[in-house]
Amino acid sequence: MPFSSARGTALALLAATLLFAQDWQTLQDLPLVDFAGLTPAQKALALKVLRATACPCGCSMKMAECRVKDPNCSYSRRLGVIVVDSARKGAKEAAILAALDASPLMHRATPKLLEDPVTIPVDGAPVLGPASARVTIVEFSDFQCPYCALATVKLGAVLKAYPNDVKLIFKQFPLDIHSQAALAAAAALAAQRQGKFWQLHDAMFSDRTHLSRQNILAMAGQAGLDTRRFQQDWDSPAIKQAVAREEAEGDKIGVEATPTIFIDGQKYNGELDLTAIRPVIDKEIKRK
Repeated sequence: MPFSSARGTALALLAATLLFAQDWQTLQDLPLVDFAGLTPAQKALALKVLRATACPCGCSMKMAECRVKDPNCSYSRRLGVIVVDSARKGAKEAAILAALDASPLMHRATPKLLEDPVTIPVDGAPVLGPASARVTIVEFSDFQCPYCALATVKLGAVLKAYPNDVKLIFKQFPLDIHSQAALAAAAALAAQRQGKFWQLHDAMFSDRTHLSRQNILAMAGQAGLDTRRFQQDWDSPAIKQAVAREEAEGDKIGVEATPTIFIDGQKYNGELDLTAIRPVIDKEIKRK
């Protein structure tokens, strides 16, 4: 059973622990924020602004918090450059805040809960749920992403709540900031060739911080895969091309971070908790 309650609980605890392992309020360096050339006082001021200013990406976090917990966020990364450059030029706090306010990034319009539908190729993609399900959720995901580990648990709850009406389709979207994500994506597609995608999916998310080639191979063996065939597929040009193709598909339809969810082709910008997503699903079911 891919989404067992025991495994779901373990994944949730693991992801939550890792997610908050670093204290963004005291860290002196932030992912992809270059403080080089700043005096100690300038760096302290830049950090103060980044810790106090809300990120406009919609995550409800401060910019320093967003840099630590979601390093792929383009908003906090690009706005961090403005803060640091302003501090480097000797700007005081009010001037740094004014420079931020002048950026169009700070005035991002609130996205619709469901965006306009797009076409997503799904033929041959791994799926959970009945073929006759009236609602299709497509998830673009990364096996090293802590948010994706949490999403696995939450989407499992959605499937359990709608056993006949919802199916989940998984698409690969390994992020460059995760060193083993592409390797894991290829492994998942290699496992799919033996009908073991979800078994390896669960195993890799359960131990997402140790996704070395050796460990993934061990997981494949424990999942019952023919490991010799698995390695051949894993290293094949066809699998690498399949991963690249799914990344390109995600880029084309506006996937910028993981997990990104589409409900019946409509990008969903809400929370994944069952209480939040239930009204959207119910509306889709009724519409059909």
